[in-house]
Amino acid sequence: MTVSNVDLLSRRSAAVPAGVATGLPLFVSRAENAEIWDEDGRRYVDFAGGIAVLNVGHRHPRVMAAVREQLDAYTHVAFQVTAYRPYVELAERLNALAPFSGEARTLLLTTGAEAVENAVKIARAATGRQGVIAFTGGFHGRTALTMALTGKVAPYKRGFGMPTPGVYHLPFPVPHQGVEVADTLRALNYLFAADLSPEDVAAIIIEPVQGEGGFHAAPTELLQELRRLCDAHGILLIADEVQTGFARTGRMFGIEHSGVEPDLMTVAKSMAGGLPLSGVIGRAAIMDRVEPGGLGGTYGGSPIACAAALAVLDVIAEEGLLDRADAIGRRAKDRLTAMSARSDLLPIGNIRGLGAMIAFDIMEQRGGSAVAVNGAKAVTMRAADEGLILLACGTSGETIRILVPLTASDAVLDEGLAAIERALAA
Repeated sequence: MTVSNVDLLSRRSAAVPAGVATGLPLFVSRAENAEIWDEDGRRYVDFAGGIAVLNVGHRHPRVMAAVREQLDAYTHVAFQVTAYRPYVELAERLNALAPFSGEARTLLLTTGAEAVENAVKIARAATGRQGVIAFTGGFHGRTALTMALTGKVAPYKRGFGMPTPGVYHLPFPVPHQGVEVADTLRALNYLFAADLSPEDVAAIIIEPVQGEGGFHAAPTELLQELRRLCDAHGILLIADEVQTGFARTGRMFGIEHSGVEPDLMTVAKSMAGGLPLSGVIGRAAIMDRVEPGGLGGTYGGSPIACAAALAVLDVIAEEGLLDRADAIGRRAKDRLTAMSARSDLLPIGNIRGLGAMIAFDIMEQRGGSAVAVNGAKAVTMRAADEGLILLACGTSGETIRILVPLTASDAVLDEGLAAIERALAA
């Protein structure tokens, strides 16, 4: 039966709740590497990567082969009932990659929010404390606890009642928004003086580069000071690597740019090449504080997803995707910098990013410092008209983010950047 985008859009409205938003009115028919075709047969360059899930591209042959092989063996048994080799092998690989010294342990789960929830559970069990400190602009999920950790009210918290208690927020330093590291640390001192003793804090959670918040990198100075304070007060430092992990920033994990070692780390998104898989990687002494049965999940560490993840790690190593991320980032930022100097395009600024985690802001006027509130959405819509899937983000809807698969060719990358240029000229 032939279907079209218009047909499916009508059916979607009748079948799916309004609270599940979709950025573009198109429906995917097939995808390959960094390209997507919709139900109408139109081709698009993919600069979204399923929101940072496809660092090795759509349907990488190595990933597909690993999935097919696992499908022929078994699909599910539940690790809590009978264990299986892919889970153990993946945990071993991740433990070896952990960006901290000493022995590591890995818990495998299903979603990024589930990983964050479990990281907080582990931190609370290990410390005997309840308080958790997060940051404005941070995004950690949509469940009750992760919604509380997320540092943005609309649309993630509005209408859902009072947040889970025990969560506190600090301003995330973004110099071009007027917030410096000193402001963040001053706010932390105020928090400790007015509301929360450091001896009641189980963990501080931070994204090495904020995702939904606008692709702002956490300054090394801040991460170093957080590490010092955590060590001084027995607090655990959690790096939320759900979006930054697995070569996106030019390192396997974003925290590695700072040299700061976390105690726990959450991973998901690009770990399994498009299959649902997440995890918590942590210091062994911390991870082992939870009694047997306290951690797990029916689908956690799906054998099919684990097989895919093992293939993803092979692809990252064998295809040199850490270096490729840096090369993509340089190429994209050079092109965007040239666009920012043109008077015939919408004004853009604050071009930034680590590796291939690139962003820029739509500005109110050329040469000014004020961003165009909600200015990014119109650009993403025009980009779709030009054959490019592109994402907006930022606390004020001002930011365009680029998450092109690291396996994209230079020709496809340049095609997508040319579409951004045309979208800015519309």
